[in-house]
Amino acid sequence: MRGITMDNVKPKYLGIITCLYITFELVSDVTAGKLIDVFSNPVAVTVIYFPVTYIFSDIITEVYGYAKARAVLWIVMLCTVLATVIYVIVAAIPPSKIFDANDAYARVLGQVPQIVIAAWLAVFSGDIVNNYILAKLKILTKGKMLWLRTISSTIAGQLVNTAVFYFIGLWGVLPLNVMFQSIIAGWIIKTLVEVLFTPVTYIIVNKLKRAEGIDFYDTKTNFNPFVFNPPF
Repeated sequence: MRGITMDNVKPKYLGIITCLYITFELVSDVTAGKLIDVFSNPVAVTVIYFPVTYIFSDIITEVYGYAKARAVLWIVMLCTVLATVIYVIVAAIPPSKIFDANDAYARVLGQVPQIVIAAWLAVFSGDIVNNYILAKLKILTKGKMLWLRTISSTIAGQLVNTAVFYFIGLWGVLPLNVMFQSIIAGWIIKTLVEVLFTPVTYIIVNKLKRAEGIDFYDTKTNFNPFVFNPPF
């Protein structure tokens, strides 16, 4: 419902979306250190599947509003912090004498803290930019042209996300000129994933709006990114 107040609404499917969002984020944190070549540019392997998290953000913002998307984002961030602590502890625990893969295990998990610090800043800043633009454009377009809102917000959000992640997470790993090329390549690929998934986003958004009876407009929303309200 347009203009509905979310305070007294209990979303039925937001929890499922949040679980999927957390899953893709945790997987991305652990695997982001692996580089693959795309058109001769080294990029994080996560360009293949990390953009899905932005689709979740778009869906939550479009259906439930910016405040719910912000609350879910904070939960995702807290989950990554907890996971990182566990990764570090696991990597530091001395292995059994019969476990001969500890070096490889520790090497993968040992990269996680630097990667996750970069991911924390990149995900938070990128998602906030994405959700803010989508929410504002929804008001300006009066709820029309969803494709314009999702793609425009992704272009901005993924640029912020990719730049922050590469400069912090891969500083010292890639030469500066290669880093700029990789940022552009990663940004373009992530945006293309969003474009390709646009028909799926339309289907999910429309079904959710009907199922939940919600089509939230952020006309009176406090857009402060550091405010937290429980999403459920």
